[in-house]
Amino acid sequence: MQLNELKQQMTLPVIMAPMFLISNPRMVIEACNAGIIGSFPALNVRTTEKLDEWMGEIKSELEQRKEQNPGRKIAPWAINFISHRTNKRFTEDLQLIEKHQPPIVITSLGDPSPVVKVVHSYDGIVLSDVTTVKFAKKALEKGSDGLILVSNGAGGHAGTLNPIAFVHEIRSFFDGPVILAGAMSRGEDILAAKVLGADFAYMGTQFIAAKESGAGEDYKQMAVDSMIDDIVYTPAFSGIPANYMIPSIVNAGLNPNHLPANKKMDFSELGDPNIRAWKNIWGAGQGVGGVEKVQSIAEITEGLLEQYRIAQEKVIRDYNAVVKQ
Repeated sequence: MQLNELKQQMTLPVIMAPMFLISNPRMVIEACNAGIIGSFPALNVRTTEKLDEWMGEIKSELEQRKEQNPGRKIAPWAINFISHRTNKRFTEDLQLIEKHQPPIVITSLGDPSPVVKVVHSYDGIVLSDVTTVKFAKKALEKGSDGLILVSNGAGGHAGTLNPIAFVHEIRSFFDGPVILAGAMSRGEDILAAKVLGADFAYMGTQFIAAKESGAGEDYKQMAVDSMIDDIVYTPAFSGIPANYMIPSIVNAGLNPNHLPANKKMDFSELGDPNIRAWKNIWGAGQGVGGVEKVQSIAEITEGLLEQYRIAQEKVIRDYNAVVKQ
């Protein structure tokens, strides 16, 4: 699938980012139906058998919707695969990717080459999320088709690089698909990403409070109530620095100013709902202030599209005003 073909299936250049313990099949399906790429982490389910069910459900329903609405733009779906050596389901989940053939596979935290081999066998696309230029070059060397630049302020396992500088450096040596992640919550942010040189915006936090979201009602309300100052960046819970909502840390009985050190990167606990850190500590990006109310994914996407169009029109007006001077 070529980049232009991918864009033609979409109404808005957005990928709904995979969110741990939040993303589910209904979110993916409704996102794709709204014209943006929907995705979910493979480890959001506890067993390979359940993952098989999820992937089958997503694939089947999207195919049905395409048949029922031949003129409608229905975006492709994606699965997020942890390619780190501590992923205990590495082999089994990769076999399911080969079985269900998701159009897009997003790799995180490891060598993407085993995934590339499988996904390219059925002409799918592999996107690798990266936090540094070094990791970006490694991902491309291993065969990734595109890069997700996880910049400062992104929800979950974020990087520390400024998104403007990050995109510029990547574009100095790579002209393939680039997706920008990091505190984007409005339509004008999507346009800004494209002006910088990215092909798509990667948005997760904005969808935490979606009606279809797997987040609990308390989680959704906390996202609505929180602002940028309510976010803390720490490696305490997974061994990799990530952004979390401070109120959730306080509610878990921890002091956000004195969090335990954890420098071991270990994803063997992912998928275990009994691990307190994953249940009670809630992630969100610095763009959480843009989450104003609980809405359906269709409503969120419609709002983003309207903001995007208004931003485009403003840029054109400002340009024409300058030209006339």
